[in-house]
Amino acid sequence: MDQKVTTRNLSGLKPLGLAVLIKPYETEIKTKLIAIPDSVKDRLAMFQDRGVVVEVGPWAWHDEPRPRAKPGDHVMIAKFAGVMLQGTADHETYRMVNDRDIFVGIEEEA
Repeated sequence: MDQKVTTRNLSGLKPLGLAVLIKPYETEIKTKLIAIPDSVKDRLAMFQDRGVVVEVGPWAWHDEPRPRAKPGDHVMIAKFAGVMLQGTADHETYRMVNDRDIFVGIEEEA
């Protein structure tokens, strides 16, 4: 997991309530097998099921004994969950999902 994503939220977006801000990423294997033009990458990000948690809303997982993820964690999320957003400060692509859309933590990738 060589993805370099800062744990600080530089997006200019702040998740509220149950929302979790995710920075989608492609696995290293996928980027080597197929060349994807930059114009298509933002649209394909909605199909990606992996991302890095950037920031967690104040009510996320409030009814569970402990949070499922924290900023900096690599996670798998439900496909097509949430909404794609462009950061207002850094103009990067992000995905805002509900806390329940995160269901697996990724500890290691091949």
